[in-house]
Amino acid sequence: MKTYIKNTLKILSILADEIVVGIFLFLILPRAGIKVPLKPALAVIGFLIFKDVIAVKFLWEIFEKRIEVGPEALVGKEAVVIEELNPKGIVKVGNELWMAECINGMARKNERVKIVKVKGTKLLVEPQE
Repeated sequence: MKTYIKNTLKILSILADEIVVGIFLFLILPRAGIKVPLKPALAVIGFLIFKDVIAVKFLWEIFEKRIEVGPEALVGKEAVVIEELNPKGIVKVGNELWMAECINGMARKNERVKIVKVKGTKLLVEPQE
């Protein structure tokens, strides 16, 4: 249910300009006594929708963007075991060495593990399947 609401809010935020312009053209202006011809009004709305179709790929990526800095950015990444994890040891992530704890058993040297959580300065990892 949360995903449905989240996606609906994303779509509404992308279509916000069309909604505002539509309300203005079809509700506010006619009540003020200004008649807007239907074809030009629909052309404006159509242009705004076309603009959103072009831009939606980039906007959707912004909405889905993950954390890229700090320890939280490591969750989900892969690490290489430098010192056997039985259950604690050292792993290498990129060019950094981290203390790690294997939450499911152990991991041998040069084995790849997945980071599942960051706890202070220690990574909680699990062997990759």
